[in-house]
Amino acid sequence: MATSKKNEVSVETGKGLRIGVIGGAGWLGGAIAAAMLDAGIVEPQNLSLSYRRECPQRFPGAFWTPDNQALADRSDVVILSVRPADWPGLNVDAEGKLLISVMAGIRLGALCKHHQTRRVIRSLPNAAAEVRKSYTPWIATPEVGGADRAIVRAVFDACGIQDEVRSEAEIDYLTGLTGSGPAFPALLAEAMMTDAVAHGLAPQVAQRAVNTLIVGAGRLLEQRDDCPTDTVKTFLDYRGTTAAAIEEMRAAGFSTAVARGLSAALQKSVRMGEAS
Repeated sequence: MATSKKNEVSVETGKGLRIGVIGGAGWLGGAIAAAMLDAGIVEPQNLSLSYRRECPQRFPGAFWTPDNQALADRSDVVILSVRPADWPGLNVDAEGKLLISVMAGIRLGALCKHHQTRRVIRSLPNAAAEVRKSYTPWIATPEVGGADRAIVRAVFDACGIQDEVRSEAEIDYLTGLTGSGPAFPALLAEAMMTDAVAHGLAPQVAQRAVNTLIVGAGRLLEQRDDCPTDTVKTFLDYRGTTAAAIEEMRAAGFSTAVARGLSAALQKSVRMGEAS
């Protein structure tokens, strides 16, 4: 259904914008809610969150409910933060609302049809939203106007960095690349820690060494904003111990393994969308 611009809501922080987070008791939903509160995008009394089993004791002044429709009815913006497998049973009418999905795989068309609204955002933040370091790609339906887009940018800027992308195909690919959040660096860290322990290091020493390495590398890339290719080339040109390690990892198929993993994630995202 078409929606006129008069239904769009203002992004002015602390000005009565009512936001609901379906799945607000979960890790990602709670992280997004905390980021919005800290940034002043929504006031506690205008924030609604839903839970399934036990009401969390957080976000004083916010409205908690197990009733997702009640949450939607009292919100201008509804954020869907549930597992994709649980979404088909989520019967919430969001007519007249701006709907923001943070679920992997679920297409814009399916979201519009299921929730009776044409103002829909499909996005994919990651768990790093908890520390305000998420990368969030998003895409909007044609009915999403400038005021709505400003809200989306404000919400995901509060969680880290955001980009409006050109197609749902790009969202599908980024589901694996960035949607996995800290999982891939953690996988590398796990392999390095296992090797360190195998070489006799105490587990606690290995963990501190590897965690500090990963955190330091991330901050260096962030502050210098260098292309990763340039950073790798710098170490290769130096021809030291790091170059020897990089060359051996590549020979063992490191780049191929990464590409295969990202391809598997892409295929999974496409299949999830086809099933919705």
